Amino acid sequence: MDKKSVFKTGMGSRKGYVSKFQTDLSETDVNKNKKTNHENIIFNKSAEKMDDLIDNCISLTVTSPPYNIGKLSDNDLSDEAYWKLMKQCFKEVYRVTESGGRLVINVANLGRKPYIPFSNMFTDLMVELGFLMRGEIIWQKSKGANANFAWGSWLSASNPVIRDIHEYCLVFSKEGMSKGSKGKSTIEKDEFMESTLSIWNINPARAKKIGHPAPFPVELAERFINLYSYEKDLILDPFIGSGSTAIAATNLKRSYIGYEISSEYCELAEKRLSEI
Repeated sequence: MDKKSVFKTGMGSRKGYVSKFQTDLSETDVNKNKKTNHENIIFNKSAEKMDDLIDNCISLTVTSPPYNIGKLSDNDLSDEAYWKLMKQCFKEVYRVTESGGRLVINVANLGRKPYIPFSNMFTDLMVELGFLMRGEIIWQKSKGANANFAWGSWLSASNPVIRDIHEYCLVFSKEGMSKGSKGKSTIEKDEFMESTLSIWNINPARAKKIGHPAPFPVELAERFINLYSYEKDLILDPFIGSGSTAIAATNLKRSYIGYEISSEYCELAEKRLSEI
């Protein structure tokens, strides 16, 4: 049976985006006995079942999961359904990640009434799945000029609201602290020293310019790819959106795999990749 629900896709944005999600995975089931490793391809389907990938083939995952927020539709996923979806997708990420491989999740905390600590929730889920927490990067996106502002708190102590100008990049590894595989590193000394600091200042990508409501900055993905992978490693993004992780991987001579449920965004990602 084909069941459709609505949830927010996109990367690293509190705005979110509404698209149709197919919970019936029968189309992917036909490939369950054809586990082959692929490179440089974006699959137009859910990451709940990454049957296209063999175990332990991914060196690094860089992603920003969809946010199930807002009241744009009566068909939004319930909290229970949303976290069930996230658990299944990242369970698959764990399966395909090599021992010592890394997972980076970009996520923002949400809301004000109440404030929702999404970063803590995702950390708890990843630890439950078996990932080892390795730290977190504070991605500072601006100096505050474009940050959210609650006018009702202007010059008043009654209810001042914190304006977020940052997001979190949560870093995990599978099984071990070090990668077992070796290869050619592409990171320079100065970049290594800067990238191992816990605060990164990187401008956000422009949604209108890219054609996606929440584009992931290529520079942010490139930093993680340079820091946590070697040339020719395979990089995964299970919520690839506009394709920024794939672009970053290509720029740095890595291969990529992406999953995206929106055919529109698959086309957008492929278009951006063709323009490199």
